[in-house]
Amino acid sequence: MKPLNIIVAAMGAMAFAVPALADDTTTTTPAQTPSAQQQCRTERGRMGTAVFALTYGTNANRSNAFGKCVSTRASATSAAQDQAHANAAKSCKAEQAADPAAFQTKYATNKKKTNAYGKCVSQTAKAQTDQTVKDETAADVSAAKSCKAERTSDPAAFKAKYATNKKKTNAFGKCVSQTAKAQQS
Repeated sequence: MKPLNIIVAAMGAMAFAVPALADDTTTTTPAQTPSAQQQCRTERGRMGTAVFALTYGTNANRSNAFGKCVSTRASATSAAQDQAHANAAKSCKAEQAADPAAFQTKYATNKKKTNAYGKCVSQTAKAQTDQTVKDETAADVSAAKSCKAERTSDPAAFKAKYATNKKKTNAFGKCVSQTAKAQQS
């Protein structure tokens, strides 16, 4: 088989596998937080392509929506990981101080039981990051739906309320951003 045919066949197989992953972020392995691309596929699948493009697209035809989403989600995931790591370190120190023997038994995986603290921080931070990513994705989808309804009821008032650029083309994305942040607070 020619190398080009192999590549085309592999891409065809991936085309069927990717949509199956797009509907649910829980299809990832337990050891990994969903990637920014997976998060954006989930959002696009739940919002619909048109609403997704309005939410993230910034150019004239909104064709850059997926890339903008990936950039946004990557930054948000990184921030969530940093915050979760700081929180996990504090909670693991407190748990370790309360009962060192039980702490080592619960988390340590090596013979000398010296890696308990690192394992605790890692597991706790991952769980917190995963929950934050899940909450942020759900908030974005929910916000997009409510902004779509608000825009439908009075398009002119919607643009006046949310748009910040000269042509008033960024109203939908600004609405989603503001609404999602308010939902998470």
